[in-house]
Amino acid sequence: MEKNRHCFSESYDGLLGFGFDRDVDASTLTYFLQRFAQDDLMALIRRRISQEDIDALANLVMQIMKKYLSEPEYHRYFLRDEEEPPADSSPKASR
Repeated sequence: MEKNRHCFSESYDGLLGFGFDRDVDASTLTYFLQRFAQDDLMALIRRRISQEDIDALANLVMQIMKKYLSEPEYHRYFLRDEEEPPADSSPKASR
């Protein structure tokens, strides 16, 4: 499995904005997050971001992953592990 991909924001040609409908909101969120995660932008932000904002953003991302991903999904899609996690991993277990 490839370790990193950000194809959506490169090919998406739909509406961007929040408040139209759920599909546009979700597509816009994906687009924004992929653009936000670009190396050059993150290098700039890393030099300026406060510890408080690092903590807040990290906590939000971890809460969302814990809420919406099972343990195997976390390993496959976030960690991009080549192997499946151990069989005794329970869904949504603490990471």
